[in-house]
Amino acid sequence: MNSDFVKLLATNKKAWHNYTIESEYEAGIVLAGTEVKSIRKGGVSFQDSYAEIKNGEIFLRQLHVSPYKYAYYSNHEALRTRKLLFHRYEIKKLMAKIKERGYTLVPLKIYFRNDKIKVLIGLCRGKKLYDKRESIKQKDIKREMDRDYKKKSN
Repeated sequence: MNSDFVKLLATNKKAWHNYTIESEYEAGIVLAGTEVKSIRKGGVSFQDSYAEIKNGEIFLRQLHVSPYKYAYYSNHEALRTRKLLFHRYEIKKLMAKIKERGYTLVPLKIYFRNDKIKVLIGLCRGKKLYDKRESIKQKDIKREMDRDYKKKSN
């Protein structure tokens, strides 16, 4: 029996539009106390954020966590680089994939799992413009089919 409590805090909706997600990995993230409070209040933005591997460690860059307004003197920097917590074998596997042309690591979601903040990182390949158009077309077709189905059932 799995008794994980998961509460979604933020989602990177643009990632599914701009990238084809090959695989997903869950990682812990190193945060300051004021960052946790700010993320809990919803003060996080994925705009242009990405992950990179440096010296055998993975870091999350350009993730905007708003300063916590009730902090006195120990507030955090909004766009600081944050370390992600992965197993060594996962980092090696990701390094091999990243060396292939066209892959990047993009944060997809931030959520609480059993009172710890986790980040879902996607191994992604960028979509071309025609791929994005095809995705929009498929979404529109599905929406029309759902609408027709709803009309028939009423």
